[in-house]
Amino acid sequence: MAKKNEIIIEENPVSHFLFNNTRSAAFWLIARLYLGYEWLIAGWEKVTNPAWVGSDAGSAISGFLNGALAKTAGAHPDVQGWYAAFIKSMVLPHATLWSHLVAYGELLVGIALIIGAFTGIAAFFGLFMNLNYMLAGTVSTNPILFTIAIGIVLAWKVSGYWGLDRYLIPALGTPWRGKTT
Repeated sequence: MAKKNEIIIEENPVSHFLFNNTRSAAFWLIARLYLGYEWLIAGWEKVTNPAWVGSDAGSAISGFLNGALAKTAGAHPDVQGWYAAFIKSMVLPHATLWSHLVAYGELLVGIALIIGAFTGIAAFFGLFMNLNYMLAGTVSTNPILFTIAIGIVLAWKVSGYWGLDRYLIPALGTPWRGKTT
């Protein structure tokens, strides 16, 4: 119900269907499983690689980030100066920690998306990692995964409907509403 001097703009039927209707859950299941698989595989490769997690932890991320820093030159650099400063001052000095965070973060995002638990939150963290990879000058599949993650974040209410979120959301509720059961 609109309050005095409040204008309510109706949502279009397509976005309402995609982001609010459980009949769109099959579409989001496919997108979620694809995205989850990509994160799971990437995370598993890192977790089982000693250059990411193990005796040589930090060396892979240091190599990647030093490559990113090499892309800061020229009139239109692939890596912006502010991001290069972040890499130099915050990440490289703590490469081992970041290496573990990236490896286990990718793995956990993949697992959460595949089982459909906290789907919107998991997709957000995946989106955030994709953004950082792109800011570091890496394209690859990151724009595609980033775009899919945006959709899953927007469809958080139904993207995990065919998964654990079907039970978690009613049981745990939302910060603005509480439990629905």
